[in-house]
Amino acid sequence: MIIHKTEAEIALMKDAAMLVSKTLTEVAKVLKPGITTLDIDKLCASFVKEHNAIPSFYNYHGYPHNICASVNDVVVHGFPNNTALKNGDIVSIDMGVILKGWHGDHAYTFIMGDVTPEILQLVKVTKESLYKGIEKAVINNRVGDISFAIQEHTERKYGYGVVRELVGHGLGRSLHEDPQVPNYGKRGTGHKMKENLVLAIEPMINLGGREVFTDVDGWTVRTQDGKPSVHFEHDVCVKRNQALILSDYSIIEAAEKTNPYLNSSYY
Repeated sequence: MIIHKTEAEIALMKDAAMLVSKTLTEVAKVLKPGITTLDIDKLCASFVKEHNAIPSFYNYHGYPHNICASVNDVVVHGFPNNTALKNGDIVSIDMGVILKGWHGDHAYTFIMGDVTPEILQLVKVTKESLYKGIEKAVINNRVGDISFAIQEHTERKYGYGVVRELVGHGLGRSLHEDPQVPNYGKRGTGHKMKENLVLAIEPMINLGGREVFTDVDGWTVRTQDGKPSVHFEHDVCVKRNQALILSDYSIIEAAEKTNPYLNSSYY
């Protein structure tokens, strides 16, 4: 069922989305070699609870952590662990909150220090593709227009692998609502979008092939060929002429640029 929100509900969802952005900003401040993703998990849980919200991933269908921390060849749903991060890692932090009954859910990929030009380009292009998709999230367009824009920019233009098994989604009082938002597809197909539909748009793009597999833990999704994958996600509200982005990367990027251990040279 497609659920359209009222303006008052959109304002509450923006508050939830912004809390996720603020939490990811705290992550950007502390990331450095030696820190673990379990450290980040604890930081995020504490920050969210201090702001009177609930980490929405914890115990979602049995998921045992507060965030998803996906490093290098992990596409999504990586378990936080005690392995120290190191120079050259790329780290996607995906998290959600419930604030006053509404969900925020988005992700950002960080680059730890020195990486190859091909990885820098993968991060740059994946982030660009997110905004290409968002441009299509306007009244009377179809979900397939978002999907096509992302695939066109990543797979057709650069030859990257676009993950098929995992998709973006509607967002609201539930973490996952209709419609699904694939990162591949045909223009003019899929659900016709109306005002105040809220979507979590999230390209998951691989440096190599699109094939993935799930680890024995039942959650961690990795690239089949072991090459890196990048994940960005925004919370977006469909509007008439231009989509309203409820989340905010600018505060994350500002913190990222002041952290000497993070590489923001791609933008």
